[in-house]
Amino acid sequence: MSRTSQPSPSLRADQSDGAAEADIRPLMSAFPSGVSVITTIGTDSEPRGMTCSSLASVALSPPTIVLCLRTQSPTVRAVLETGQVAVNLLHENACPVSDLFASGAADRFARTEWRLPLGAGGPHLAAAAHAVADGEVVEAVEFGDHTAVFVRVTRVSLHDGQEPLLYGKRRYARWTDATAVPGPPAAAPPLPAIPAPASAAASAATSVTSTSSTVSVTSAPSAPSAASPAPAVKETARVRP
Repeated sequence: MSRTSQPSPSLRADQSDGAAEADIRPLMSAFPSGVSVITTIGTDSEPRGMTCSSLASVALSPPTIVLCLRTQSPTVRAVLETGQVAVNLLHENACPVSDLFASGAADRFARTEWRLPLGAGGPHLAAAAHAVADGEVVEAVEFGDHTAVFVRVTRVSLHDGQEPLLYGKRRYARWTDATAVPGPPAAAPPLPAIPAPASAAASAATSVTSTSSTVSVTSAPSAPSAASPAPAVKETARVRP
C-alpha cells in the first residue's frame, strides 16, 4: 500500500517575513511537455480522472515515474486510497479530451471512450491515448498545494500510428507539425516580358534600314588603282566597240 510522507521542515519555504511568493506559472508554461490523463477506479467503483502535464521519469529500475497532482482533486484522493493508477498519454488529435478532463465535468467518462482491461490500474482512454502506463503507487509526498505521487510502472501499452499532443505557452501543438521538415523554397515566378515602346520600335527599324544601305554601298567593288591589276571582266558584261 502507498505511504504518504511529509517534507522535512528544511524543505518548506519560509514565508514568515511576508515576502510575496514568486509566480512560477510563466516559467512552467515556457517548458513544453506532453499531455496525459491520470485515471483510477475509486473505492466506490466509480472512474476518476484528471488532466496532467506534470510527470517525469524517476528510475529505469525499478521502472518509476512521478506525477505532480493537485492535492484537493478527487482523483488524487482516489489514487492514494486504491494505490492504483493508469497514465494515458494523449495523441495529437485529443485536445477535446484534455479539455474535458481538465474541466472537472461530472459526466466526462460518459463523453469519451474508455475500457478497463484485466490488471489495469485505471480506465484506458482507448480513442484518445497513444500510450498507456499502468502502475502502483509506492510513495506520495505532499508539498504545498500539490502531491508528488511516485508510481512503479507494471505495464506499458503503445498504439502505433499516433503522435503525441504537446502543450506549452498555454496552447496545444501537434507533434507532426512541430517536427515537420520544411520543403525547399518555391522558385520565383519568371518576370513578365516588357514590350518595347512604339517610338523605340520605329527607331530600331530606321537603324536596320540605314545599316542595310551602308552595307550595300560598302559592299560595292571599289575602282581599281593604278597599282592594282584590273579585275577580270565577266563573260556577260557588255564591251563598247
